[in-house]
Amino acid sequence: MKTKSVLELADVKTIAAAAEAEALKNQWAVSIAIVDDGGHLLWQQRLDGAAPLTAHIAPAKAHTAALGRRETKAYEDIINGGRTAFLTAPEVKGLLEGGVPIIKDGQCIGAVGVSGVKSSEDVQIAKAGIAAIGL
Repeated sequence: MKTKSVLELADVKTIAAAAEAEALKNQWAVSIAIVDDGGHLLWQQRLDGAAPLTAHIAPAKAHTAALGRRETKAYEDIINGGRTAFLTAPEVKGLLEGGVPIIKDGQCIGAVGVSGVKSSEDVQIAKAGIAAIGL
């Protein structure tokens, strides 16, 4: 049997604070969601000025990144490449760039989803959060 790391509340708070700091530094109004490896919501925040819809999109991106164990951009690329049947896959939502898995020792332990600015900027925020815990 393998041993697997898990996100603790302190990790989640560190990720959230660093992601928020990255967004504020750039004056980006976004929503940030952090989930565990099963896609269950551990943290969500909507910064001042972020559109209400972003509060639905960010956790969806995080959910899909955790369950798929890959960045959500991969799914966006699949669909944009013409494989629209992928839209019918079960439990898959938030198929837009901006969901990033948290990988430790080759295992997915959660994910961060961000919504509110350009997709590449959403990813920048998510990765800044993840980097804060040394991953």
